[in-house]
Amino acid sequence: MQKQQKKYPNFRDENYVSIVEQACNKVVGFRELYKELERSITINGKSQSALENYSRQLAHLSLHYNRMPLDLDAEEVMDYLYQVKSSVETSDSFFRFTVHGMRYACKMRGLDYAQFELPSLKGPKKLPVVLNGSEVKALFSSCKLLRHRLIIGLCYGCGLRSSEVQHLEPSHIDLERKMLHVHQGKGLKDL
Repeated sequence: MQKQQKKYPNFRDENYVSIVEQACNKVVGFRELYKELERSITINGKSQSALENYSRQLAHLSLHYNRMPLDLDAEEVMDYLYQVKSSVETSDSFFRFTVHGMRYACKMRGLDYAQFELPSLKGPKKLPVVLNGSEVKALFSSCKLLRHRLIIGLCYGCGLRSSEVQHLEPSHIDLERKMLHVHQGKGLKDL
């Protein structure tokens, strides 16, 4: 028996049309919704991947019913979400981005997303992986350069991300207070 391979779209193919482009061409009003999403996400400082994920999921929903997602009633949205959740081929993130995309589109248009009866999304409550003392010592001893030990020590000891350590400067260290100031950390916040 020959194993059937899943065929993924060839993005380099000149005839390839993305799901968002398909929705823009087939669903009346989707192109305007996409442009609104793009403008709103850019103005609000959200990432480009948020635009891609939200618009892709809204495009799937639009193409499924051949109507704008915000024109659907709650029962249609719930039926679609049920199909997505119960399908073996779709991932959990597909479902989550569909819900988040609908919420963002509602918020952008000033609609109450409770009208669609969107489910609340709860993330998994897993404990973080914490290294024990011997594992930390092994990690430090594997570093040959003092610089690498310092980087790992800052990441692990202060709970910093690698990008936050990368942007540290000597002026960010306050020796009198024994504090480290992180400038423009995650979410471009000073910590």
